[in-house]
Amino acid sequence: MIMTATTAPMGEFETMKKSWPQDLLASVVVFLVALPLCLGVAIASGAPPALGLITGIIGGIVVGSLAGSPLQVSGPAAGLAVLCYQLVAEHGLIMMGVVGLIAGALQLMAGVARLGQWFRAISPSVIHGMLAGIGVLILGSQFHVMIDDSPRGSGLENLISIPEAIYKAVFPMAMDSHHLAAMVGVATIAAILLWNQFKPKSLAVVPAPLIAVIVGTLVALFAGFDINRVTVPDNIVASLNIPTAEAFQRGLSMDILLLGVVFAFVASAETLLCATAVDQMHTGPRTKYDKELRAQGIGNMLCGAVGALPMTGVIVRSSANVQAGGKSRLSAIMHGVWILGTVAALPWLLAYIPTAALAAILVYTGYKLVNIAQIKKIASYGRIELVIYFATLGGIVVFDLLTGVIIGFVLATAKVVYTFTHVRVDLEDDEMANRTDVFLHGSATFFSIPRLASVLETVKSGREVHVHVEHLDHIDHACLDMLGAWEKQHNATGGTMIMEWKDLRDRYASPYQKMQDQFDGNPDQPGEGPKKAPPVLEPAA
Repeated sequence: MIMTATTAPMGEFETMKKSWPQDLLASVVVFLVALPLCLGVAIASGAPPALGLITGIIGGIVVGSLAGSPLQVSGPAAGLAVLCYQLVAEHGLIMMGVVGLIAGALQLMAGVARLGQWFRAISPSVIHGMLAGIGVLILGSQFHVMIDDSPRGSGLENLISIPEAIYKAVFPMAMDSHHLAAMVGVATIAAILLWNQFKPKSLAVVPAPLIAVIVGTLVALFAGFDINRVTVPDNIVASLNIPTAEAFQRGLSMDILLLGVVFAFVASAETLLCATAVDQMHTGPRTKYDKELRAQGIGNMLCGAVGALPMTGVIVRSSANVQAGGKSRLSAIMHGVWILGTVAALPWLLAYIPTAALAAILVYTGYKLVNIAQIKKIASYGRIELVIYFATLGGIVVFDLLTGVIIGFVLATAKVVYTFTHVRVDLEDDEMANRTDVFLHGSATFFSIPRLASVLETVKSGREVHVHVEHLDHIDHACLDMLGAWEKQHNATGGTMIMEWKDLRDRYASPYQKMQDQFDGNPDQPGEGPKKAPPVLEPAA
């Protein structure tokens, strides 16, 4: 087994002992990124900020210790904020824990059943459409929070009413604080943009969200703005949202069980997508997907037990961890310890942070989730992929997250079915040479027989017919039988049929040659010039 320098045959504990200085510095950076996001995601979810902090603590200390992706950092995610907000609005905050327990149990069972890789078997167009849809919803809802207003009833209403929110911020009514909160929000976003553009190299590890929160807080503090601020209890235990017996009884209803399934699916897909992205950022140990899924399941069950927000692996925190030099799971674990220490020792400091500043960070995060570069990349794979992407995004915004994902999944599945059942047949006729060339493109299956037969019926009697299969991805037994039957009919009229399959033979090398020989009825010697393709051709690599 070949190992890179970072995966030397030393135990993980030895790796942590060797890399703890880098991990300690990385943990501080991740903590500074995670703290404002834990608070902001909780507010966006319609939950007390303390519940986001609890999830960050569990995601760091517990999931960080068990994770199958050592450099991935888990915590409350913007991707689940929309679902959480709908859950709280429709069923009450007390049901957050029950849904988290259901989702965590499903994730744990999926990990035990080794289904981790299957959660990755989703079209990238659907995944990125889902993330973009979530980004649009977050941007729409948090834009209102950024001006100290309340989000509307649905994602579409939030987007449509953004001009109204801008009007409130620009032309405030008497006794309103919308314009004051808007100033803080604009200052916060400006701080993110300016820091990302002009940060000194010596301070490159300082995260933009931290700078933004500091700027927003200082603006509100020194200007004396009377606007909404974060509420964190002196004793975080008092904020626990432990499910009641009545909540567990309600958890048996189909609505809550379905929500648990949706949370499990979205959280798992986002976590494993994030883990794959993190693997591309470093050369250390690769992700063990089933182990990661089990760790997420345990983490979400613990969060559910205390009624905190559900968690996923989060790309913003994880990329900050890698970029800051994290080498082992110690950095993720320690970031959870720093959150716990802050909550225990400095809750009064968090109370100075304006909710407008946190909402502004999420507005920017939502904008970034609609990744323009990713849209261009998807477009490079064809217009169908782009249709799937925007159909998923639109379904999420217009209807809800589950409906949007189902729309995208159905379209992606329909595309696969079409691809593997569609064949293009081109015919070229040469009167002078008494020859007809038939070119097959795509996948020739039993679905293709009517199309293929209709073209072959136009071939004139007595022609030398060359069937070109070098552009086929797949041909099944039904199509080969049909070609064999047509060849007999054509030969009876004085014609001949030749299968031009050299490129396919070169592509599949010796296994292909063996099938060719068997199909020619000569298993011991190579055929001189086969007239037919072998029974089955697998899709080209």
